[in-house]
Order: sequence, then C-alpha cells, then structure tokens
Amino acid sequence: MDFITILKAVILGLVEGLTEFAPVSSTGHMIIVDDMWLQSEEFLTKYVANTFKIVIQLGSILAVVVVFKDRFIQMLGLSRFSKRVQKRTTQNRLKLSQVIVGLIPAGVLGVLFEDYIDEYLFSIETVLIGLVVGALLMIAADLFGPKVPKIDTVDQITYKQALSVGLIQCLSLWPGFSRSGSTISGGVLLGMSHRAAADFTFIMAVPIMAGASFLSLLKNWQYFTLDAMPFFIAGFISAFVFALISIRFFLKLINKIKLMPFAIYRIVLVVVIWVLYF
Repeated sequence: MDFITILKAVILGLVEGLTEFAPVSSTGHMIIVDDMWLQSEEFLTKYVANTFKIVIQLGSILAVVVVFKDRFIQMLGLSRFSKRVQKRTTQNRLKLSQVIVGLIPAGVLGVLFEDYIDEYLFSIETVLIGLVVGALLMIAADLFGPKVPKIDTVDQITYKQALSVGLIQCLSLWPGFSRSGSTISGGVLLGMSHRAAADFTFIMAVPIMAGASFLSLLKNWQYFTLDAMPFFIAGFISAFVFALISIRFFLKLINKIKLMPFAIYRIVLVVVIWVLYF
C-alpha cells in the first residue's frame, strides 16, 4: 500500500473526527469524500469501504470516552478505583439510567427502521434535506430558546428532560440531520445551556454508536485483511486525534458561539454539494 493511499485514510479520518460530533452532519461530509476518495481505490470494495467507515467512527467514539472518562467512571460505579473522581462525585450527578432513558427512543426506532433507512434515505437528495431542516432547527433553538437557561450543567438534567432529548434525537435517524445538531437544539429549547446539552449529547453518543459499530464490525470481520489493515489503522488514529481536538475546542466555545455559525455552515455546505452533484 503506497503513501498516497495512507494519506487518503488520514484525510478521511480527519473529516470523520472533525465532523462526527460537531452539529454539521458527518454523513453529508463523508458523502463528498466518499466519492472523491474511497471510490477511487481499487482494493476498497463496497464492503471494505463500509468497514473502514466503522473503524474511523470507533476512533471518534474513543475520543469522547477520553474527554468524559471521569463521568463514565462515576456513572459505571467505578469511582472507588479513582481518588480524583471520588473527590468530585456528589449526590446530584448525571446517572447511567438517565442516559439509557435518553437512548431508548432512537434505539428502538433505529432497530425497527434500519433496513428502510439504509435503502431509501442514504441518497444525496435526502442528506441535503436533512442538512437544511436540521439547520433550521438549530436557528430556531438559538432564536427561541430561553435567554437564561434553567439547566446550566448536565448534572441538573431530569429523567423527563432526558427522555425528551431522546425523542428529539430520533430526528437524527434521517441522514444529514446530525445527532448532535438535533439533540443540542432540542436540549436548548428545553431550557438547557448549550454546554449542558452538548455534554449530554456526547455522553449519549458513546453507547449507541459503540454498540452499533461493534455489531457492524462482527458482521464485517473478514475484511480486516493484511492489505487493508494499514489503511484502517491510519484512519482510526487520525479520527481519534482530530475528534479529540474537535470535541475539546467545541465544548469550550459552544456557550459563546452557540449554534448559528454551524447552521449557516450547513446551508453553505448544501449549496456546495448541490453545485458538485447537480
């Protein structure tokens, strides 16, 4: 495998890492680079390409685990193994059960309609619709969300609010809508600060994305050949590094810049995709 092919894996990992958790739709971006890069590689059959996408998604998920490691330790009841987490643990902390409540709606619908979504909704046209409608929801959240949030941190979220955010997350089953775009917007409209909604979004993403990714890997394990491994490894490391940078940067700025810049970017992206494909 030559240097150019490895470089393409790094670039694809960069795109995945920068867009997976930002409210800009990684699906829309991957459609562009998929046509530009993946389909140009002879050894990347449809199945190997799909497996590669799963691998780089796992790189992004690992970055979230690193950023929120203390919260996951606390929620899983492993605080006794970390003195640092013990000191920060209080009675009013986000619970694993609240995260599960938030995951149920999209998890159930995703299982029921997985085949329909894969067959009918993964087209450029449907992604463009998701990008635009998702952008409008984000604009609405910034314009009509409470000026003074009732919930400043993720630890103040109730079970009812967790379920409500989970219901809104179902919108992200439409490719291009964006999981983080829909859930952060929904959280803000429910009275959360942008940071609290973003924290809850990222924490919820880990179990549902990790579970789906590992199931997909089990189905595609035979494509981890010696020829493809350097491509997979380069993409995984790239996605992890750039997702780590992206998440830390995003969480520091989200309360200041809010969602409007991302909504505008999405609309610009739609115009670019339209020009490229139509």
